[in-house]
Parts: sequence; structure tokens; C-alpha cells
Amino acid sequence: MSDRLHKHLHDALTAARRAVEYLGGATLQAYGASGLTRSAVERQLEILGEACRRALEERPELRRSMPETALAVALRNRLIHGYDGVDDAIVHDTVVKDLPTLIDALARELHKG
Repeated sequence: MSDRLHKHLHDALTAARRAVEYLGGATLQAYGASGLTRSAVERQLEILGEACRRALEERPELRRSMPETALAVALRNRLIHGYDGVDDAIVHDTVVKDLPTLIDALARELHKG
């Protein structure tokens, strides 16, 4: 694994873990009511998506072994370019239900590296 790919995967893993940490088990209602929490979580998802984009650029076959990376890129694009139409429920659901799987996959990939 190249140093660049390792860095991108590490950055993605760190951002995903932080998003989960910053959400802190908040309910959707509590998440939606806290601008600070929403901003913190969304920023980490932006970093996650960009790091995944760069990792996929470095090693395109990761899309097959970790399809969640492509979803992270798509969410990042939505957050960045569609900031005025972000659905808090989708973001909350993604962090709660999807990030644990991606975190595991990123950790495994880094461990192989």
C-alpha cells in the first residue's frame, strides 16, 4: 500500500469515527436541534467523502471491496453542493446505520496494508 493511500484511508477512518463520536448517540430530534452537532458531524462526513474519493482515485478496485466508499463520496457531494437541501434524517441514519460497517472495512484495509 502506498503512503498516499494509507493516509487517505487513515483520514477516512478517523473522520468516520469522529462523526460517530460527535453524534454521540443523539436521537434524530436532538441532532436536528443542535446546529453545533450537525456542523461537526457534517464536516467529518465531508472529510470522509473526500478521503474516500482520493483513496478510490489511488486504488479504483476499492470500489468493489468497499462499496461504502462510493456512497461516502456521494454523501460528501450532497453536503457540499446541496447544502441547502441536506436532510438531517438521512445524515443521522447514515452515521448510525452505515458508518459502523465502513469503519470496520477501513480498519481491515489499513490492517492489511
